[in-house]
Parts: sequence; C-alpha cells; structure tokens
Amino acid sequence: MAKENNPNTPKKPRFSSWWIYGVVIALIIGFQFFGGSSFSNTEKTTTSELQEYLRNGDISKIIIITNTRQAKVFLTEEAMNKDVHKGVAEKPLFPSAGLVPQYILDYGDLQIFQNEITEIKKENNLDTIVEFDTESNVLGDLLLSLLPFALIIGIWIYLMRRMSGGAGGGAGGQIFNIGKSKAKLFDEKTDTRTSFKDVAGLEGAKEEVQEIVEFLKNPDKYTSLGGKIPKGALLVGPPGTGKTLLAKAVAGEAKVPFFSLSGSDFVEMFVGVGASRVRDLFKQAKDKSPAIIFIDEIDAIGRARGKNNFTGSNDERENTLNQLLTEMDGFGTNTNVIVLAATNRADVLDKALMRAGRFDRQIYVDLPDLNERKEIFEVHLRPIKTAETLDLDFLAKQTPGFSGADIANVCNEAALIAARKEKKAVTKQDFLDAVDRIVGGLEKKNKIITPEEKKTIAFHEAGHATVSWMLEHAAPLVKVTIVPRGQSLGAAWYLPEERLIVRPEQMLDEMCATMGGRAAEKVVFNKISTGALSDLEKVTKQARAMVTIYGLNDELGNITYYDSSGQNEYGFTKPYSEETAQKIDLEISKIIEAQYQRAIKLLEDNKDKLSELAERLLEKEVIFKDDLEKIFGRRPFEKEEEELEPEPAK
Repeated sequence: MAKENNPNTPKKPRFSSWWIYGVVIALIIGFQFFGGSSFSNTEKTTTSELQEYLRNGDISKIIIITNTRQAKVFLTEEAMNKDVHKGVAEKPLFPSAGLVPQYILDYGDLQIFQNEITEIKKENNLDTIVEFDTESNVLGDLLLSLLPFALIIGIWIYLMRRMSGGAGGGAGGQIFNIGKSKAKLFDEKTDTRTSFKDVAGLEGAKEEVQEIVEFLKNPDKYTSLGGKIPKGALLVGPPGTGKTLLAKAVAGEAKVPFFSLSGSDFVEMFVGVGASRVRDLFKQAKDKSPAIIFIDEIDAIGRARGKNNFTGSNDERENTLNQLLTEMDGFGTNTNVIVLAATNRADVLDKALMRAGRFDRQIYVDLPDLNERKEIFEVHLRPIKTAETLDLDFLAKQTPGFSGADIANVCNEAALIAARKEKKAVTKQDFLDAVDRIVGGLEKKNKIITPEEKKTIAFHEAGHATVSWMLEHAAPLVKVTIVPRGQSLGAAWYLPEERLIVRPEQMLDEMCATMGGRAAEKVVFNKISTGALSDLEKVTKQARAMVTIYGLNDELGNITYYDSSGQNEYGFTKPYSEETAQKIDLEISKIIEAQYQRAIKLLEDNKDKLSELAERLLEKEVIFKDDLEKIFGRRPFEKEEEELEPEPAK
C-alpha cells in the first residue's frame, strides 16, 4: 500500500485513442514513401536528355509504363562508367525484386513519345530494346481502398468519445450521456443576483412563489397542522410579463438546489431520449432534495395528447409527457421536489398535467396595471442617467397595455435615442419618442408621397381625431401625425382608459372613432381608399367579438361561441349552424355600417372644423391635444358634466 501511495512512484501512461490516430498517420506516410514503386529513389531525367543518351548509344533498354506515364531507363555497361552517369548506377534505397533502372522519365502523350524513340533508333541504327508494361502499387492501392473505411471508423470513435459518459467507466455506468438531463443547476454557492426586489409589481404572484420558497425552508411550519407541500406551480400569462424573471428570483432567494431548463431541452431526434432525460432530471433533483425544478415553455412537451396526431404513429413527445406525469405524481414520487413551470399557452396543455396533485397552483401573471407599471419603471430606470426627476406617473399612463419586457425596452430605447442625439442625459421627450418608436415604428420622413396622397392622409387622420373628440367613450387623443412611421402613412395616438369591464356603448364609440378616417375621405372627397385597411380589420374583430363572444347583440341574444379551455370539441366544424352563421355575418355588417354612418353624420356637422384641422396638420405634420382644443373647444360631454355639477354649499 505504501508503494501505491508513494507520490514518487512513476505512473503508468494513460492510454489515449490519439495514439491510434498517430499510428495510422505514420503507416499512411510510410506506405506513401516506402511502399510505392520500385524506382521511388531513382534519379529522374527529361525527354531531351533521354534523346541525347539514346543517340549516344548509352541506353540498352526502355520499359514504358502505360498506366503511370513513366518510363524506366536502363544504361549499358559502358555508359555506367561515363562521368555523366556517375552515381546513377547505384541501387535505390529500397529496391523491389527485379532490375533497377538508372533513370525514370515522366512523358506526356504515349504515341508521340513512342514515335520519337522509334525515329531516333532508325536514324542511328540502334538495337535498344523498347518494352511496354503496367505497374501497380499493391500496398498503396490497398491503403487507398481502406482509407475511407478508416476515416469513417475514426469519426465514429470520435463521436462516441464525445457522447461517452466517461472513458473507462465502471460496470453499470452509462455509455452515452445523450439521455442525461440538460438542466442547469443553481445552488446557494452560485452567483445568482436576481431576487424578489428586482421583480416589480406582480404582488400576488410573488406572494405565491415566496410561500413555495418558505415551504422548502421551513416545512414543519406547514406540515405540523397536517398540510402537504404543493408539488407544482404553473405560471401562466402573456409574453413578457415576468414569468421567467419570477423563477430567477426564486433561484436567487431559495437556499435549495434549483434546476432550470426549457421544455425544448427534452426534445431529441432519438426515440426514448425525452423520457430518459425526464427520469434523469428528477433523479438528480431527488438526490439533492429539497429542490426546485423550473421548466420554461412547458407547452413544448405538455401539449394535449392525441390532439392533431393525424399520422397515428407513436409520438415521442407524448412519451416524454407520460414520463413527466408519472414523475410528478405517481408511485414513489418525492414530495420534497417542487416543480415550477411557465407558459403563455395554457389552453393547449394536457388536462392530466394541469390537475391538482401535479400543478396544485396556477398563478396567472397578467399585464401590469398603472401602479405596477410605475414600479417597473423604477426598477429599469436605476441604471439610466436622466436629466431630471421624471414623472413616473406620467410615464406609466403613457404605456397602457405594456408588459414588463416592453417597459424595459422603452427605457433602453430612450437611452439610445438620447445617445443618438449626443445628449448627456435622458429626458422626458426621449421616453415619449421611445414609446412612439416601439408602438408605431421608425419615422420615414424621406418617404415619397404625392401632394394628393398627403392631403388624403391628412383628412383621414383628422377624421379620426374629430370623431374621437366628439364621442364620450372614445379614448382621449394625445397627438396626430402624418409622418410615415413603420408600415403606416399616418397615425392618431390615443391614451385609452384602462377598464376592467367594457359596455356596449363604449365599444360602439371606439368603433365609430376608428371608422372616422374612411368617413372623412367619403365626406371630403366623396371617394374612399385602401388606407383604412387596419381600421376595418380592427372594427371587424370588435364587432365579431360583440356578437359571438360577449353576447352583446340583441338579435342573437345572450350566447357565446367562445371556448376558454381551448379544447375544441367540434373539431374543424363551427359550433353553430349555417343559418346562425348567416345571422352572425349580417349582424356584424349592421354594427359596422351603423357606426360608419354615425361617423359620417358627425363629420358632416363639423366639416369646417375638420378642414381646419386637416390644413393645420398639413402645415405642421404633427398636432397635439392643444390644437384640437383651439379648434373644437372643450369636448361636449365635458361641458355637460360641468353643468351637472352641484353648486358648492354656502
């Protein structure tokens, strides 16, 4: 034992497959140099020198090798003693059986070469022997024939070593790690800086996941009363709302091992790999329990089984899902492993995956409201150098419907805009420009537009602004522009009210304001154009939603054809008859046409103000709410509200 532990004892050199590669290369080089023709070391000559030697009578025999375009040249005994041939009569280093030539010659065309030799023999009356032969390199040909197989075997050995679970592994060890989990492990020693302080808003979701962390830190607090630790929590919500960020915060806060991976990491071209990776993932987590597993975009493997499987073949994804279901809630499951998952497509997930006992909690991460957007701005403004103290309430109001990722993009874009303008700090206007850039796209001031088209665009946008100004429930106008931006030739910017429920009159006012652009073209030019495409698309969706989803149509009544579960039991057929489909189409058309005529009536009553607004828009290209107040005065319903206000008590 002492001898084995002695550090001075020389160690056996570790065998490496690179030795095999070295030997193969050495053999190739050896065969190339030493296994070639019998005259590989013989001195070469030229055609002109050969002709001179032949005329001098120095050559006794010429053997022409037809397949290699070479000729062996043998000298006479007298010629070997001449000074000109001194040294060439010596034998080559590795001669093969048979005579050794003194010279070799590379010739071009065989017929020309033969004719030249024959002519010289006739002119000088020579008896030089000329023979024809073929020669092959047995070892070289064999090596070349085996070389492709050797390369394939070498590549195979290389790939197997790359996929090997470890050279020289013991019995019972895995040969390949292709079935190993690709999860990234975070533990308390890992530098994970994200914490719950970095997650702004999402108070309800944070409370849920914080409690999960507490379950693992102090399980006795909850199990002492007979409760059980939840097995899983599913984060559901639109893209960019912070689901993955919330999981990163859990990784930073939890003092337990945290395994993170994506649903697509289970997908592989080989059969059975996905299920093997699921087994390996939970085995690692159980070995380090208590632990947390986070699967991002779980819909990659969690789709409903048997849905859209037209081939009838065994689906590898379904095998992976079956293994995941078994690991989460089956015989022998370990309750000290909690699974967190995130998706924005919960409607396509399998019902067995969603049930209690697997994902006990479904946490909906919604788009942030006004106060939450303010908190998110506070987080993302920390590294940004601003010119003054920004009004965060104002910024939050300017970004309705923005997700956390959108707000982060606004802050970054504002910093880029300020840097592009060579400012030393980011100002309020930079943030407004950033919002315009993200919502509408990049300005294209150099876009070629004819005066007639520009006038049509101006009246179109003025029509939107005019109608929305006259309607009580339409969104308040912020600004109107006819500068092309993105794919649009002009735009009207509104600040929509954030409503939890929407009434029919509110939807109708919004549709009427949307149709104001086409209505203005009809009123002013008595013509319509293709510029209202996006408007028509928007109002058609709104009208269809009123009729088929929200049940806000008197003709069809209180009925909806919306399936929130996403499990369409009707397949490709519509959940209503052809007669009902005709009624739906008719009601949608009625709603849109009614709001279109309503917009025309409003614009005809205010045609002079519409023209004044369009002319100002042509002059300035961008107008704001103040310009509308100068032309239209205060909004009509605002005056009525002031008149209805009670007098202050004396």
